[in-house]
Amino acid sequence: MAGVEHRRIVLAESETDERATLDFALLPTKSATLRVIDNPTGDNLAAVMRRENCLASVNGGYFDPDDKPVGLLISDGNVIAPLRRARLLSGVMIVSNGRIQLLRVAEYSPKRKATAALQCGPFLVDRGQAVPGLNDTRSARRTFIVTAGSDRAAIGFCSDVTLAELGKILATPGVTPELKVQRALNFDGGSSSAFWFAGERGPFSISEQKRVRNFVAVVPR
Repeated sequence: MAGVEHRRIVLAESETDERATLDFALLPTKSATLRVIDNPTGDNLAAVMRRENCLASVNGGYFDPDDKPVGLLISDGNVIAPLRRARLLSGVMIVSNGRIQLLRVAEYSPKRKATAALQCGPFLVDRGQAVPGLNDTRSARRTFIVTAGSDRAAIGFCSDVTLAELGKILATPGVTPELKVQRALNFDGGSSSAFWFAGERGPFSISEQKRVRNFVAVVPR
Protein backbone atom coordinates (compact mmCIF):
# COMPACT_ATOMS: atom_id res chain seq x y z
CA MET A 1 0.00 0.00 0.00
CA ALA A 2 3.08 2.29 -0.29
CA GLY A 3 2.59 3.39 3.32
CA VAL A 4 -0.83 4.92 2.59
CA GLU A 5 -3.18 4.78 5.59
CA HIS A 6 -6.87 5.40 6.23
CA ARG A 7 -7.85 7.46 9.29
CA ARG A 8 -11.43 8.10 10.45
CA ILE A 9 -11.89 10.85 13.03
CA VAL A 10 -15.14 11.83 14.75
CA LEU A 11 -15.25 15.29 16.28
CA ALA A 12 -17.98 16.52 18.66
CA GLU A 13 -18.84 20.02 19.83
CA SER A 14 -19.61 19.68 23.55
CA GLU A 15 -21.89 22.71 23.78
CA THR A 16 -24.07 21.94 20.75
CA ASP A 17 -23.49 18.16 20.41
CA GLU A 18 -22.84 18.72 16.69
CA ARG A 19 -20.60 16.11 15.11
CA ALA A 20 -18.32 15.92 12.11
CA THR A 21 -16.77 12.76 10.69
CA LEU A 22 -13.57 12.99 8.65
CA ASP A 23 -11.94 10.28 6.55
CA PHE A 24 -8.32 10.80 5.50
CA ALA A 25 -6.05 8.91 3.14
CA LEU A 26 -2.61 9.77 4.52
CA LEU A 27 0.31 9.40 2.15
CA PRO A 28 4.08 9.62 2.62
CA THR A 29 5.22 11.51 -0.47
CA LYS A 30 8.44 9.49 -0.74
CA SER A 31 6.50 6.36 -1.65
CA ALA A 32 3.17 7.66 -2.99
CA THR A 33 1.93 10.52 -5.12
CA LEU A 34 -1.26 11.80 -6.74
CA ARG A 35 -2.79 11.32 -10.13
CA VAL A 36 -5.69 13.26 -11.67
CA ILE A 37 -8.03 10.95 -13.58
CA ASP A 38 -10.35 12.51 -16.14
CA ASN A 39 -13.76 10.85 -16.27
CA PRO A 40 -15.69 12.06 -19.34
CA THR A 41 -17.80 8.88 -19.41
CA GLY A 42 -19.22 9.55 -15.94
CA ASP A 43 -18.22 6.24 -14.34
CA ASN A 44 -18.51 6.10 -10.56
CA LEU A 45 -15.49 6.50 -8.30
CA ALA A 46 -15.38 2.91 -7.04
CA ALA A 47 -15.47 1.47 -10.57
CA VAL A 48 -12.71 3.79 -11.80
CA MET A 49 -10.47 3.04 -8.81
CA ARG A 50 -10.78 -0.72 -9.28
CA ARG A 51 -10.03 -0.36 -12.98
CA GLU A 52 -7.01 1.91 -12.44
CA ASN A 53 -5.62 -0.02 -9.44
CA CYS A 54 -5.35 3.08 -7.26
CA LEU A 55 -4.81 3.13 -3.49
CA ALA A 56 -7.29 5.85 -2.53
CA SER A 57 -9.26 8.66 -4.12
CA VAL A 58 -11.69 11.55 -3.78
CA ASN A 59 -13.70 13.45 -6.35
CA GLY A 60 -11.90 16.39 -7.92
CA GLY A 61 -12.80 19.76 -9.40
CA TYR A 62 -15.78 21.69 -10.64
CA PHE A 63 -17.59 21.12 -13.93
CA ASP A 64 -20.33 22.97 -15.82
CA PRO A 65 -23.85 21.76 -16.77
CA ASP A 66 -22.40 20.33 -19.99
CA ASP A 67 -19.99 18.21 -17.91
CA LYS A 68 -16.95 20.22 -19.02
CA PRO A 69 -14.19 20.85 -16.44
CA VAL A 70 -14.06 24.34 -14.94
CA GLY A 71 -10.50 25.47 -14.26
CA LEU A 72 -7.10 23.97 -15.01
CA LEU A 73 -7.13 20.20 -15.42
CA ILE A 74 -4.02 18.21 -16.33
CA SER A 75 -4.34 14.43 -16.41
CA ASP A 76 -1.37 12.16 -17.12
CA GLY A 77 0.53 15.13 -18.56
CA ASN A 78 -2.29 16.18 -20.92
CA VAL A 79 -3.98 19.57 -20.54
CA ILE A 80 -7.72 18.84 -20.56
CA ALA A 81 -8.88 22.35 -19.57
CA PRO A 82 -7.01 25.69 -19.22
CA LEU A 83 -6.37 27.86 -16.17
CA ARG A 84 -9.21 30.26 -15.37
CA ARG A 85 -9.37 33.46 -13.38
CA ALA A 86 -12.29 33.27 -10.97
CA ARG A 87 -12.69 34.15 -7.32
CA LEU A 88 -13.72 30.64 -6.28
CA LEU A 89 -10.88 28.96 -8.19
CA SER A 90 -8.18 30.34 -5.92
CA GLY A 91 -5.81 27.36 -5.78
CA VAL A 92 -4.06 24.76 -7.90
CA MET A 93 -2.94 21.31 -6.85
CA ILE A 94 0.02 20.23 -8.95
CA VAL A 95 2.22 17.16 -9.16
CA SER A 96 5.62 17.64 -10.76
CA ASN A 97 8.29 14.90 -10.67
CA GLY A 98 6.10 13.19 -8.08
CA ARG A 99 6.14 16.22 -5.77
CA ILE A 100 2.74 17.45 -4.54
CA GLN A 101 2.15 21.17 -4.05
CA LEU A 102 -0.81 23.42 -3.32
CA LEU A 103 -0.36 26.81 -4.95
CA ARG A 104 -2.22 30.07 -5.13
CA VAL A 105 -3.17 30.79 -8.73
CA ALA A 106 -0.62 33.63 -8.84
CA GLU A 107 2.11 31.15 -7.82
CA TYR A 108 1.36 28.73 -10.64
CA SER A 109 3.38 28.64 -13.87
CA PRO A 110 3.17 26.21 -16.82
CA LYS A 111 6.96 26.02 -16.60
CA ARG A 112 6.53 23.67 -13.65
CA LYS A 113 5.67 20.93 -16.20
CA ALA A 114 3.05 19.23 -14.05
CA THR A 115 2.02 15.66 -14.81
CA ALA A 116 -1.16 16.32 -12.84
CA ALA A 117 -2.93 19.54 -11.92
CA LEU A 118 -6.35 20.56 -10.67
CA GLN A 119 -7.61 24.11 -10.13
CA CYS A 120 -10.21 24.42 -7.41
CA GLY A 121 -10.99 26.32 -4.23
CA PRO A 122 -11.35 28.05 -1.97
CA PHE A 123 -8.17 27.71 0.07
CA LEU A 124 -9.11 26.45 3.54
CA VAL A 125 -5.76 26.67 5.33
CA ASP A 126 -2.66 28.71 4.50
CA ARG A 127 0.57 28.85 6.53
CA GLY A 128 -1.05 26.61 9.11
CA GLN A 129 -3.92 29.01 9.78
CA ALA A 130 -7.57 28.80 8.80
CA VAL A 131 -8.28 31.22 5.96
CA PRO A 132 -10.53 34.05 7.19
CA GLY A 133 -13.77 35.05 5.50
CA LEU A 134 -14.91 31.60 4.39
CA ASN A 135 -18.64 30.89 4.17
CA ASP A 136 -20.05 29.98 7.58
CA THR A 137 -23.72 29.50 6.71
CA ARG A 138 -24.03 26.60 4.25
CA SER A 139 -23.24 23.09 5.46
CA ALA A 140 -22.47 20.34 2.95
CA ARG A 141 -20.35 17.24 2.43
CA ARG A 142 -16.79 18.30 1.60
CA THR A 143 -13.65 16.85 0.05
CA PHE A 144 -10.20 18.39 0.24
CA ILE A 145 -6.44 17.97 0.01
CA VAL A 146 -3.85 19.01 2.59
CA THR A 147 -0.08 19.28 2.52
CA ALA A 148 2.10 19.00 5.61
CA GLY A 149 5.71 19.80 4.79
CA SER A 150 7.65 18.10 2.04
CA ASP A 151 7.02 14.51 3.15
CA ARG A 152 3.32 14.21 4.04
CA ALA A 153 0.02 14.93 2.32
CA ALA A 154 -3.55 13.70 2.54
CA ILE A 155 -6.83 13.70 0.68
CA GLY A 156 -10.04 13.59 2.66
CA PHE A 157 -13.81 13.68 3.06
CA CYS A 158 -15.86 15.43 5.75
CA SER A 159 -19.52 15.09 6.67
CA ASP A 160 -21.77 18.18 6.53
CA VAL A 161 -19.86 21.29 7.65
CA THR A 162 -19.43 24.84 6.40
CA LEU A 163 -16.24 25.91 4.64
CA ALA A 164 -15.28 28.03 7.65
CA GLU A 165 -15.79 25.08 10.00
CA LEU A 166 -13.68 22.80 7.81
CA GLY A 167 -10.87 25.33 7.66
CA LYS A 168 -10.85 25.58 11.46
CA ILE A 169 -10.93 21.79 11.86
CA LEU A 170 -8.00 21.21 9.50
CA ALA A 171 -5.94 23.98 11.12
CA THR A 172 -6.46 22.61 14.63
CA PRO A 173 -3.23 21.04 15.96
CA GLY A 174 -3.52 17.33 16.69
CA VAL A 175 -6.67 16.62 14.68
CA THR A 176 -4.52 14.08 12.89
CA PRO A 177 -1.30 13.43 14.84
CA GLU A 178 0.60 12.54 11.65
CA LEU A 179 -0.20 15.86 9.96
CA LYS A 180 0.74 19.42 10.79
CA VAL A 181 -1.34 21.00 8.05
CA GLN A 182 0.33 23.88 6.24
CA ARG A 183 -2.08 24.30 3.32
CA ALA A 184 -5.51 22.87 2.51
CA LEU A 185 -7.61 23.28 -0.62
CA ASN A 186 -11.31 22.58 -1.03
CA PHE A 187 -12.53 20.33 -3.85
CA ASP A 188 -16.04 20.15 -5.36
CA GLY A 189 -18.42 19.43 -2.46
CA GLY A 190 -22.05 18.58 -1.85
CA SER A 191 -23.46 15.76 -3.96
CA SER A 192 -20.13 15.41 -5.83
CA SER A 193 -18.24 14.47 -2.66
CA ALA A 194 -16.86 10.93 -2.59
CA PHE A 195 -14.08 8.97 -0.90
CA TRP A 196 -12.57 5.54 -1.64
CA PHE A 197 -9.77 3.59 0.03
CA ALA A 198 -8.40 0.20 -1.02
CA GLY A 199 -8.18 -1.49 2.36
CA GLU A 200 -6.43 -4.81 2.90
CA ARG A 201 -9.77 -6.34 3.94
CA GLY A 202 -11.66 -4.75 1.08
CA PRO A 203 -12.44 -1.23 -0.09
CA PHE A 204 -13.94 1.48 2.11
CA SER A 205 -16.22 3.67 0.02
CA ILE A 206 -18.42 6.76 0.37
CA SER A 207 -20.15 7.17 -2.97
CA GLU A 208 -20.85 10.34 -4.89
CA GLN A 209 -24.52 11.23 -5.40
CA LYS A 210 -24.21 12.33 -9.03
CA ARG A 211 -21.87 12.00 -12.01
CA VAL A 212 -18.41 13.44 -11.39
CA ARG A 213 -16.04 14.66 -14.10
CA ASN A 214 -12.65 13.90 -12.49
CA PHE A 215 -10.95 12.25 -9.54
CA VAL A 216 -7.77 12.78 -7.49
CA ALA A 217 -6.20 9.39 -6.78
CA VAL A 218 -3.32 8.12 -4.66
CA VAL A 219 -0.89 5.87 -6.55
CA PRO A 220 2.52 4.34 -5.73
CA ARG A 221 5.39 6.59 -6.68
